Amino acid sequence: MARSESEHPTELELEILKVLWHESPLLVRDVRARLEEHADRPLAHSSVITMLNIMHRKGFLNRRKEGKSFLFWPKVPKERVMGGMMSDLLSRLFEGSPSAMVLNLLETADVDLEELAEIRKLIARKAKETKRD
Repeated sequence: MARSESEHPTELELEILKVLWHESPLLVRDVRARLEEHADRPLAHSSVITMLNIMHRKGFLNRRKEGKSFLFWPKVPKERVMGGMMSDLLSRLFEGSPSAMVLNLLETADVDLEELAEIRKLIARKAKETKRD
């Protein structure tokens, strides 16, 4: 049975999006080269083409023919993908509770004093914004 398409990118799709959010538009060979800088195995050129075309069909990427090749660039903003994935994680794993999600993060991640101070600032800013609304 075929796996249903998710509205969220797969792990490899997300890696491709990260490459293209950082630098685009790129040719297939350039996407492949950037991916291989961080991959533990070589990627076949045809596999990268297939993934880019699937992502174009899913609406994650734009493409334009350039000679015999295609240039690819993100169609979806990074913030929209992150927000969608976070909302999904929040609802499916933490029953919609942001405090449970943050508590889990604080208890399971190595958070240093600098990061804790930054989190406090962000919470204070969000509290002020919420008061004004």
